[in-house]
Amino acid sequence: MEVMKITEPKVDERAAQPTVGIRTQVPMSAISDGLVPQLLGETFGWLGQRGIAPAGPPFMRFYVINMEALMDIEIGVPVAGAVEGDERVRAGELPAGRYASLVYTGVANGIPANGVLIEWAEAQGLKWDRFDAPGGDGFVSRYELFLTGPDESPDPADWDSEVA
Repeated sequence: MEVMKITEPKVDERAAQPTVGIRTQVPMSAISDGLVPQLLGETFGWLGQRGIAPAGPPFMRFYVINMEALMDIEIGVPVAGAVEGDERVRAGELPAGRYASLVYTGVANGIPANGVLIEWAEAQGLKWDRFDAPGGDGFVSRYELFLTGPDESPDPADWDSEVA
């Protein structure tokens, strides 16, 4: 049995981060069926056509989580400053605020790592910026940063991600 590699959870204050991304509503299964690389490719292509450089690792933001129905997510990339989006690739931001986070290794460990972070936050008495949304649990800012990926290793078990 493989042991999950995970960092100690922490809390830190983060500044607002301008972003561009593609927002969509999909079942959880679509996330693991190639949607993320497809939308990241489209977003990076959009940036390249406009001469805009990424300002950090790509992310998947969760607006509404419903594991049994549709997830309302955004696949995007941080940028250095505000840019004008279009109908498909929209400008936005990851809001400033206090974030609980941890880093885990291995794509398959995303759901268990989220569970560890949730349990840790509850034990610390932390409250998520969560609300009841049509279709599931809504969040002001819950996301995963893809810190490493296929450029660093062909094996998804080696990739590092941060959940916040």
